[in-house]
Amino acid sequence: MRTPESQKLTRRGQRAEGKYPALPLPLPQAWRALVALCIGFFMILLDQTIVAVATPAFQAELHADYGQVLWVTSAYLLAFAVPLMVTGRLGDRFGPKNLYIAGMTIFTLSSLACGLAGSIETLIAARAVQGIGGSLLTPQTMSVINRIFPRDKRGAALGIWGATAGISTLAGPLLGGFITQYATWQWVFFINVPIGVLSVVMVARWVPRFQPSRERINVPSIVLSMVAMTMVIYGIQEGDPAGWAPWIWVLLLGGIALMVAFVWLQSRLSAGSALVPIALFARRHFAFGNASIFTMGFTIAGMMVPVMMFLQEVHRFSPLKAAFVVTPMAIIAGIMAPFVGRLVDRYEPRRFAVLGFCLMAIGVASLALSMRADRPLWMMIGAFVILGFGNSFVWAPNSTTTLRDLPPQFAGAGSGMYNATRQLGAVTGAAVIAAVVQARVGVVGPQAFGESLLPAVVMLMLGAVASGMARQEASRGDE
Repeated sequence: MRTPESQKLTRRGQRAEGKYPALPLPLPQAWRALVALCIGFFMILLDQTIVAVATPAFQAELHADYGQVLWVTSAYLLAFAVPLMVTGRLGDRFGPKNLYIAGMTIFTLSSLACGLAGSIETLIAARAVQGIGGSLLTPQTMSVINRIFPRDKRGAALGIWGATAGISTLAGPLLGGFITQYATWQWVFFINVPIGVLSVVMVARWVPRFQPSRERINVPSIVLSMVAMTMVIYGIQEGDPAGWAPWIWVLLLGGIALMVAFVWLQSRLSAGSALVPIALFARRHFAFGNASIFTMGFTIAGMMVPVMMFLQEVHRFSPLKAAFVVTPMAIIAGIMAPFVGRLVDRYEPRRFAVLGFCLMAIGVASLALSMRADRPLWMMIGAFVILGFGNSFVWAPNSTTTLRDLPPQFAGAGSGMYNATRQLGAVTGAAVIAAVVQARVGVVGPQAFGESLLPAVVMLMLGAVASGMARQEASRGDE
């Protein structure tokens, strides 16, 4: 016989369940929610590329030196990357919709502050706040996708997500070049405001609320992860400007040591209270999928700077004209990604990911060989065509392999870890490739731009191997 107290708890639980929709959602509702999420995702990726194009303009107007200009990007990346593991888990704890709206609101308001900045110091501070907003919302997109779509449709949904990434890659340099040529640099940031408002309204209307986790996240885990990530990412960012001084190595080794301590702490905690449940890495598809996306982040973030420098310094192209050379990659990736997404719902996704990483490696190697003063421009364009196909076969298949079969209660934690790994790869790639350029440009001249891409080729081949080892373990999805 049930007691009055147990009956009260049962009724309370039934009322709570009634507030949240049954998952997965009906497909029309799921697709509407995806559109709303992709608008915000598009803006975040757009911002990472569009600002670089406007750098010379705001450097001149704000009378900034080279070191200050670097911090406009570095402050954003640091604030974006460091909290990613935490913000993904917070989505599980408080609901991904709530975190997305909070993040987008912060990002939009700080974009307005960036455009109104009257000094380089104010711009750097606003960019740091912008990074926090981006960190809050980014993990929630993939977390929601894996909750609202049935398993056999998640590949198609992630294909649209991948196409959004491809289109933003094209739109960023082109729009940045157009704005800096025909308007003022402030509009690089002002353009985020209407997009951000639209995204908040659409997410509020079309994305449902999800039942949050009731377990509290271990606070020492949060502190340890953020301190460790700050030390590692800051050390990598500042390594080259500081000439890899001894204090940089102390910072990096200290950060790695704290990361080891963080992993040990996670192994001692229950899955519900751990920031990153260590059991996730017992799943081959998750562990090797994260390794693969690290190599992709390494490549994408690192290669564009030497490419743009080569086109503008050797071929004497304007920023807008240089951006058009990259256009084939973005167009092909944007067109192909949805079709590849549908294929990964029918066939094993890791095979497509292996193909994608191999094509990326061939494309980057071809690009490195074409970046010489005596080589015709069509060789570079051909390399970007190969890279477009490679991109389309990486993003959706690798994301599907890594995240599709995670338990719903760990969707946010898994997405946060995945995005943190990708961003750590991006920071590392940018630092390594910049270091190679600096070391070789005085020896071989402009040829150094092409040589700097060779580490990316090696990383992509490692990504192909990791993808091949990322065997799906669908039977564990409901644990």
